[in-house]
Amino acid sequence: MDSLRKSIKDRVMGSIDFYRDISDGEMYELIDREMTQLLRYKTFTLEQKKALRTEVFDSIRKLDVLQKLLDDPSITEIMVNGTDNIFIEKDGAIQKSDLRFDSLEKLEDVIQQIVSSCNRVVNEASPIVDARLGGGGNSRINVVLPPASLSGPVLTIRRFPEKPIDMDRLLELGSISEELKNYIAALIRAGYNIFISGGTGSGKTTFLNALSDFIPKDLRVISIEDNAELQIRGVPNLVRLEARNANVEGCRPITIRDLIKSSLRMRPDWIIVGEVRGDECVDMLQAMNTGHMAMSTGHANSAQDMLSRIETMVLMGIEIPLPAVRGQIASGIDIVIHLGRLRDRSRKVLEICELEKEIDPVTRKISVNPLFKFEETGTEDGRIKGEWRKVGELKGTEKLVAAGIKLPACT
Repeated sequence: MDSLRKSIKDRVMGSIDFYRDISDGEMYELIDREMTQLLRYKTFTLEQKKALRTEVFDSIRKLDVLQKLLDDPSITEIMVNGTDNIFIEKDGAIQKSDLRFDSLEKLEDVIQQIVSSCNRVVNEASPIVDARLGGGGNSRINVVLPPASLSGPVLTIRRFPEKPIDMDRLLELGSISEELKNYIAALIRAGYNIFISGGTGSGKTTFLNALSDFIPKDLRVISIEDNAELQIRGVPNLVRLEARNANVEGCRPITIRDLIKSSLRMRPDWIIVGEVRGDECVDMLQAMNTGHMAMSTGHANSAQDMLSRIETMVLMGIEIPLPAVRGQIASGIDIVIHLGRLRDRSRKVLEICELEKEIDPVTRKISVNPLFKFEETGTEDGRIKGEWRKVGELKGTEKLVAAGIKLPACT
């Protein structure tokens, strides 16, 4: 089938008049004509012919073999490791696809087509690029080319649902309980600064997006991201900011740090930073410590580990004593919510902690007050069952009192 598709494509390309624009309808007519000639003495079902026709069209006008994967809404991740190794994530499981690119040149052409549509440049001199695919930013792409990649061109596409997953959907999936949902909603309405931690693929961005629904709709919200992925809806006074890399035209980069600093002059009520990975953590903490309400995410293995990572990220951006760093973190971040991906591939809230404002006098570390923990109770039909147990009481209630909000009763 691969050789037949290539033969049809070559014949179509050889018959195209490159001096005029050809519509999609005309392209299909050319494909049908060549297919009629080449399949005249071959036995193909109608479905096989339709599939072959679409594959040829996609290889000419769209993203070749990737188009079939992009058109499947159940696929959440596409991983291309060179021409022959294409993997997909579907229903939480990674599997190898039987699709492949005809040649290295075709894979490189598809990558350039994707990158140029995002107004980015990738080449041997600048072999790494992150961007978003699609006008609504519903896919995130990463490209690594040789010499940085020893496996040939590597393309990774993470898909996001057209309709964002809201808190009600997370309840249906068992990622959170009704009690926790109401508890967190009260904290957000009272203006508590929240940091979401978790490993890769644990659902941090999805959860952050769902939490944004609890922000009162009459407030001004500014979202800041490397690549715009958040799909915040229902907030009239919303400003979306996106970082930019330097390019060959001489445009200077616009960093997350630049955007956070600029956002402070835009009279924000809430600042939502999609993810902190480096020295921008300094500016995020400064925003939290100057009366702004904020939420963000970061990679870590636990809530406690997240604090150590934040310390490291702050020290990447400013040289101040570690006790001062810890004081800034403790006074800026109120709540850490840790997410995890369990062995049954489900994603759940595993831990909710409060950061106490006083540094432990003995260890000189940030004191953590655990509030809720997820505890497994067994499995049923291969799915992990469990419950969220309340293990502590919130100590810092000043913001709740100021907002006139009471926490819902939790057991």
